[in-house]
Amino acid sequence: MLLSEGHFKNFTDKSICDSKVSAESLLCISCESRDEVDELISKAKSLGANVSRDPQDHGFMYSHNFDDLDGHSWELMFMDQSANK
Repeated sequence: MLLSEGHFKNFTDKSICDSKVSAESLLCISCESRDEVDELISKAKSLGANVSRDPQDHGFMYSHNFDDLDGHSWELMFMDQSANK
């Protein structure tokens, strides 16, 4: 569920951090292929996201990160399951 900050404050007594300067979470989405990772990064970038790191290629695993317009960190990841056999 995506909420405005004002409405989110109704659900917690904790202070809401400024995610542009503090990391609060890293949300990871598993993709079907390396190409899908790259396509989604490209789409996020075209919509104003900040690509904060270079892609990480570990052979069996490929990932790339971006920060959305609110500063939340997202990781898109493809893992080649056949490499585990």
